[in-house]
Amino acid sequence: MTTIHLIYGEPAVTTLRQALEAAGRPDRVIALCDDLTVGPLRDIDVAGNPGVAQRAAFWERLGDAPPALAHDDCAALNALEADDSHVVIWHTHDAAHQLALRRVCYRLRDVPQRLNEVRLTADEISGPNAAARIEARLPDAAPISVLRITRLALEWQEAKFANGETRRWRDNTFTSGTWSDLDAMILDVLDAHEDRPAGASWLASDALGAALTRGGAGFTVGEPVVLWRLRELCAAEELRLRDDMCAACAPLAAAARAARPPLPQTAAHLSLPR
Repeated sequence: MTTIHLIYGEPAVTTLRQALEAAGRPDRVIALCDDLTVGPLRDIDVAGNPGVAQRAAFWERLGDAPPALAHDDCAALNALEADDSHVVIWHTHDAAHQLALRRVCYRLRDVPQRLNEVRLTADEISGPNAAARIEARLPDAAPISVLRITRLALEWQEAKFANGETRRWRDNTFTSGTWSDLDAMILDVLDAHEDRPAGASWLASDALGAALTRGGAGFTVGEPVVLWRLRELCAAEELRLRDDMCAACAPLAAAARAARPPLPQTAAHLSLPR
């Protein structure tokens, strides 16, 4: 019986394909590219794909990501359900990987004997010799227990029901966030960056995204999301934005923000403990 490998993200897929080729394995690899940490999720698995249409509209609104992402992932999962191959899900502890894992477990929960996994660290799928590291992990694919599949499938249902604007992964738990939460973090990063010498206070979008991820956003903040929020904040005169999409604090904006009352904390939806 053939094996199908799934992993989130195109760079990780390329590495996995290289590893399989080096090992002489003819297995198929499927890329899951829809970043489930952001945007609407409700009804995403419902027949007729009303939720997928909502996600496609969300990505189209951002303008910096192909709206076909949601449709492509849904089509891949539909084909996977119709197959009978063994499935290996490769995942790191990143929020997008964890959500992709839960979605696959939900979609294949009725055939748990097909599901296997390899748990990776972020360093294993990036940097030099990543393909060799992944090749060494090929024998580590192990069945996922029925109990764990059931639990992960339920957690995916929780995430869809909560339908937050963002999904943060902290302490093995997903919580729902809002764009306001992310915007506040962006402005805090820019405020902290403002003390740099003149001309160096502008922060590029990729550096800002990395700072947000390191600073506790709870998910890897992709460039399409960063660019969208920068445009929205610029339109609200909360920051300045150059043509090269580098951002800096707007004059007097920091003082105005400091005078505002704090935002209410969003309610979290809890996942079952691991």
